[in-house]
Amino acid sequence: METKLIKIQDSEWIKDEELAEAARIIREGGLVAFPTETVYGLGANALNEDAARKIYAAKGRPSDNPLIAHISCMKELEPLVKEIPEAGRKLAKAYWPGPLTMVFPKSGIVPYGTTGGLDTVAVRMPSDPVAARLIAMSGVPIAAPSANTSGRPSPTTAQHVWQDMNGKIEMILDGGPVGIGVESTIVDVSGPVPVLLRPGAVTMEMLEAVAGHVEIDPAIQGPPREDLRPKAPGMKYRHYAPHGDLILLEGGLNDVVEQINRLSREREEEGCRVGVICTDETRARYHYGEIRSVGQRSREETIAHNLFAVLREFDDLGVDYIYSESFSRDHLGQAIMNRLTKAAGYHVIHV
Repeated sequence: METKLIKIQDSEWIKDEELAEAARIIREGGLVAFPTETVYGLGANALNEDAARKIYAAKGRPSDNPLIAHISCMKELEPLVKEIPEAGRKLAKAYWPGPLTMVFPKSGIVPYGTTGGLDTVAVRMPSDPVAARLIAMSGVPIAAPSANTSGRPSPTTAQHVWQDMNGKIEMILDGGPVGIGVESTIVDVSGPVPVLLRPGAVTMEMLEAVAGHVEIDPAIQGPPREDLRPKAPGMKYRHYAPHGDLILLEGGLNDVVEQINRLSREREEEGCRVGVICTDETRARYHYGEIRSVGQRSREETIAHNLFAVLREFDDLGVDYIYSESFSRDHLGQAIMNRLTKAAGYHVIHV
């Protein structure tokens, strides 16, 4: 298959002719990668079970891992769900369009191939103008996980998508680098109390400010059970992982820096290629390996924005071992640490 790459000239002034072919591909059951405000998505008609199967095949994704259906306005939500609980209405009013996915009881028109066999459906209304216009022009909800090979770091540029999906899908829409850089928050509103299934840019604090008490699914806090049936993407399987072994170091910052320098030196003496993930504040304190800052500790949004791009850069460099600093587990830091911990396969050294 030849993959066509379409450059969006100005995402604030989108021409319908730029998206017309992509919308047709979606309607006809094909696959199109497109930008969102979080990461690039791999899109197909969410109501077409055969199209959903193509997503799983292109990504190498387990079929019990649910897909998120993307909509462009509230009226598109009602046909997909049995009901909209009060918590869902409040959160939609506060944070849609935006980086929030909610899990609802599904209606009969949503195929089980899209939901991973579950009686619930995950739905998001993205704020990215390219994504919103593509959904509207397609005339169907678009199922879209991240547009990468399953398990790899998520794509934040069209070039990342091209590396993983060239020859596997019909089209890639290049809308430039994404804004946020980590996937959406997912909260289950299908039960009596909302449950956080995946942290993201809509933080736990933001959810509780609108919906009251929110519980945290145990799968966020540690390695998932083998028999876990995932309610949402990112819960069960290894995700976001680079090719090299990623080790996360947690503790006092001075101790972490000292330990990373020691480990990096030892690995280099063994002939291994080493990568170091740090911040602007500590970059000058490292002396071994490929040293990459992901941003500023005082601005967590910069870390989220750069994290996956740095992991992919280490893959391009052929790094064998990656040592990473840890970050706050509050606010956006909860999402950053969730992605890093999963990418490391829960390999954390406490110093």
